[in-house]
Amino acid sequence: MIYHILLAFVVTFIITLVLGKVGIPMLKSLHAQQSIREEGPESHQAKAGTPTMGGAFMMLALTTGVAIFAPWNVATGMLLFLTLGHCLLGFFDDFVKAVKKRNLGLTAKQKLLGQFILAAIFCYFITEIMVLPTTLWIPVIDAHVQLGFAYYILAFLIIVGATNAVNLTDGLDGLASGTSAVAAIAFSVIGLMIYSTENSVAAESVAYFGAIVTAVCLGFLVFNINPAKVFMGDTGSLALGGAFAGMAILTKTELLLVVIGGIFVMEALSVIIQVISFKTRGVRVFKMSPIHHHFELSGWSEQTVVNRFWFGGAVLAVLGVVLATVTL
Repeated sequence: MIYHILLAFVVTFIITLVLGKVGIPMLKSLHAQQSIREEGPESHQAKAGTPTMGGAFMMLALTTGVAIFAPWNVATGMLLFLTLGHCLLGFFDDFVKAVKKRNLGLTAKQKLLGQFILAAIFCYFITEIMVLPTTLWIPVIDAHVQLGFAYYILAFLIIVGATNAVNLTDGLDGLASGTSAVAAIAFSVIGLMIYSTENSVAAESVAYFGAIVTAVCLGFLVFNINPAKVFMGDTGSLALGGAFAGMAILTKTELLLVVIGGIFVMEALSVIIQVISFKTRGVRVFKMSPIHHHFELSGWSEQTVVNRFWFGGAVLAVLGVVLATVTL
């Protein structure tokens, strides 16, 4: 199985490279160009006009890899559903920004409604069709807490939180794709671990899916590393967030997502803290949020920020796997 997963990784990586070579010129011809926030770092203004919506060819490569290599079962189908559903939601958002030239894209209510519908369908299938337990596993102490109906609320929060957190991280060249790659491989390893002990269908799907997501992210990184030739846009970032949420829920490692995706959590928290502080005290805690911009405005070069966030993401991914190893 490991060799088959490695084959899936290699082939999907190559597919992503090929689609990138073909897709980037197409995005340029369609004038799907990135709009840059006026209040953002001045150095980012040079990125204006860079093709966006690269997440479209990322997800095409992912779907191809999954169709060829991943086991055909309900778990794989639900992972694809949650990922591609958010890809479509992100596509509409990017379309509004790139074509309609409205930089903020879809409204928050429109996004939230789409995420709620996707989360509701996903939760129904995993609990009613796959009959996964509505319990929350507590790492380290290896305890399982029965949440009952409250689990649906938790799952919704995980899906919305993960998708928006990855979306917020996608602000520097290579940042989201690099950190997503290390997080995805961590879930692939955890899926393999669970499958080896429990022979779980869901874990098998996650093992393949995580490896394929990693391949897609690394393949995209070839074009997205500084200076980026293309951005993934919400088409890619929302889809990746959906993939992480789905893999965490299917392996019942929801809390480990907070560790493995610690960079995403930090990015989201920085925005929440900034908004609450400014609205309640009129004070900005950070020079700019998400926090990667704070470090840029503090004098770090863009690539320094990205490299250090990659390293932090890798450490957290390893920590998440270690926590799973000593507990599962």
